Amino acid sequence: MTGAVVWTNTPTGSGPGRVLPDGCMDLLWYDGRLLVAGPDTHAYVTEGAPGPWAGVRFYPGTAPALLGVPADALRDRRVDLADLWPATQARRLTARVNAAPDPATGLEDAALSRAAEAGPPDPLLGRIVAALDAGRPVAATADALGIGARTLHRRSLAAFGYGPKTLARVRRLQRALALARDGTPLAETAALTGYADQAHLTREVRELAGTTPGELLRG
Repeated sequence: MTGAVVWTNTPTGSGPGRVLPDGCMDLLWYDGRLLVAGPDTHAYVTEGAPGPWAGVRFYPGTAPALLGVPADALRDRRVDLADLWPATQARRLTARVNAAPDPATGLEDAALSRAAEAGPPDPLLGRIVAALDAGRPVAATADALGIGARTLHRRSLAAFGYGPKTLARVRRLQRALALARDGTPLAETAALTGYADQAHLTREVRELAGTTPGELLRG
């Protein structure tokens, strides 16, 4: 699975958590259940419920083909897999994950199996992400890919959950935060990632993450 990441997390229950938008979707395990996390347009604030979580975070654009659900149907949502799939199919996959040595291993095996059944991802989607990650404007991206702006928007909605402009914003936010966490000053980070200035970066962080850059970095 190109770009997929298996993760685990055990909140302490000491307060809410914050999941930032990144253009990805996740298949989640919690308390014996499977859920799907759709693509976020803003920070998703968790309840911080105690107990272990596990997940597979899919590279942008790859989850809909594996899960059989268009990304825009799950935008800003967390949904039980049983609400998306036929009951028998959802129960079978849930039982398979629960029978694994640990949930993370079960999720990884299940995702690999789904990927094998679905075949290779649409290469156009990876090219869209690469172009936007490189800072290419949306119109120039459509021209470079040989598709119209409306086609790009339609394909983006189904694959990423939102249009290319929003995808570009959330991916740029992630690039900026990665630089800042590595110690790059915020003004330099803003310049390197295509923001007009540090104030522009701060506004984008507030809108997309619901907090300030300083609070995010301290967290």
